[in-house]
Amino acid sequence: MLPVRSVLVDFDGTASRVDVTKSLLTAFGDPSWPEYDAAFARGEIGLREAIQAQDRMLDADRDTLVAFALEHGALDPTFAPFVGWCEANALDVAIVSDGFAFYIQPMLRAAGLGHVTVITNEHAWRDGRPDGLRFVNAHPICIGCGTCKMQAVLHHRERGPVAFVGEGQTDRYGALYADITFAKLDLVAFCEADGVPFVPWTNFDDVRRVLEATADLPGPVAPIECPGWTLP
Repeated sequence: MLPVRSVLVDFDGTASRVDVTKSLLTAFGDPSWPEYDAAFARGEIGLREAIQAQDRMLDADRDTLVAFALEHGALDPTFAPFVGWCEANALDVAIVSDGFAFYIQPMLRAAGLGHVTVITNEHAWRDGRPDGLRFVNAHPICIGCGTCKMQAVLHHRERGPVAFVGEGQTDRYGALYADITFAKLDLVAFCEADGVPFVPWTNFDDVRRVLEATADLPGPVAPIECPGWTLP
């Protein structure tokens, strides 16, 4: 029997080989959009504030944006087989993303994965153009993130142990509460700083092999207060 019951996967740079949100901003956003990422990294603003401002910088209609995402945002080629393996072993799989959201379902459908659960923000449109984000998977109190990855992990842990797969700063908040974390790129440094045991990974074949071979899980660090905690 596998050691986990659920696998939660970040989207941009994880399930998708590239960060589609940043690709869209580079192609269609105001050139000042990186300033919000820098302010977030310095702790001056929350992610929710940053992505809300960046979303309104996109200067294109919905069809153009989705077409660009489908052309330039291919999924990791090992992700679809990994989802199939999880399903064959009765593991829940869910995408947990704090990006612009609107391109995730089209990209999953194009790969035959339209049935995969997606936990993310809800995109608003006005006359076919971006009009901000609704944070329908946010924490009921904290306003730091748009989609609360801590909350997503805790919800899935009600069924049993959770594996979390990610690569970036917002994944830090899911990694802290998961039973086993797979980390690469920026998430590695956050795990090291937070004392989160992690497994380095390159593709989803690595994740599968480790889950097949693992009997004992590190367990969650689970601080009482998430380090991203932000009150209104």
